[in-house]
Amino acid sequence: MEMELPGFSFIVFLLLSCFETSSQGAISFSSLQRTRILTTSPSQGQVLKAGEDKITVTWSYNTTYQQATDSSYKRIKVKLCYAPISQVDIVWRKTVDSLEKDKTCQFKIVAKPYSLSNNCFTWTTERDIPTTTYFVRAYAYNSAGKEVAFGQSTDAHKTINLFEIRATSGCHTIIDIAAACFSAFSTVSLFGFFYLEKRKAKSIQQR
Repeated sequence: MEMELPGFSFIVFLLLSCFETSSQGAISFSSLQRTRILTTSPSQGQVLKAGEDKITVTWSYNTTYQQATDSSYKRIKVKLCYAPISQVDIVWRKTVDSLEKDKTCQFKIVAKPYSLSNNCFTWTTERDIPTTTYFVRAYAYNSAGKEVAFGQSTDAHKTINLFEIRATSGCHTIIDIAAACFSAFSTVSLFGFFYLEKRKAKSIQQR
């Protein structure tokens, strides 16, 4: 005799409903219009040093679209993104059409209120940026904080205007750690010296 589980079907229904609602609310990259024209200062194949070199990003409205197209734009976020060659066999950099799951653009360059034109920002590459190949993308957001449009420094297939950033070498990291340790040791040694001298003076006074 089979045991009936009257609540099981209802639970499954709720889970499926939640999943469907979540899927419907997600924004897909393929649904966005490329209404932003974006350029960057690095040339194709240029190698930048993390923590030292700068990237100048400029962006403006793509006038091939009607003027009212950007009426819902409230903010712009510019991000550093992994090029396809940097994503091979690395799941935490994977490109997914759903922007909630997409891992292409993980590094924020700047976020600011939307402006139709004359947008420019110079960013110093951060020292912890991984050594690999990149491009730059900008997303336009509406008042609800949802992506509604984009622009990027490369083509649709992400094959041109790519540049490389090389992270700080291990030698520099070791030197930095050694310097920090030496500084801490020096401070502790100094306090230890004063403490011993004070105890020595106190001991002499008690004799």
